[in-house]
Amino acid sequence: MKSKRHRAILDVINSEIISTQEELAQRLRDRGIEVTQATVSRDIKELGLFKVPVSKDESRYAAPGESAPHPVPDRLRRLLRDTVTHVDYSLNIVVVRTLPGHAHAVAAAIDHSQWTEIIGTVAGDDTIFIVVKPVEAVEGLVDKITGWLNEEEER
Repeated sequence: MKSKRHRAILDVINSEIISTQEELAQRLRDRGIEVTQATVSRDIKELGLFKVPVSKDESRYAAPGESAPHPVPDRLRRLLRDTVTHVDYSLNIVVVRTLPGHAHAVAAAIDHSQWTEIIGTVAGDDTIFIVVKPVEAVEGLVDKITGWLNEEEER
């Protein structure tokens, strides 16, 4: 029973932002696993879970070995606004142009953003190729990136 519960906990924290023990207990109950807050607390210790920042005011549980917070929008937005010069796309490839020497940092932030529609990135000195799946998600991704770039102009 304990190993089943531990697997369920890891599944929940990897698929959702869980900030409190009570939220975690409720998600387990939703899956048919009856637990108390005390049991969840013990499980968190046994699994070695820790909290990572999601935003300035929010954190979530993460498993050991997880290197980056789930979403990194603040850092990514800042990097995009400070370094990106142009965004375009063709089919399922988004091309992002940056100031010279900045493409790797932006690509790494995109990779760690864990956006489900992004398969991966390839970065040169000032150009990033973002491979997107499905093709229908490309325009939404481009709109998100250009929207963040335009935020600076509106300030």
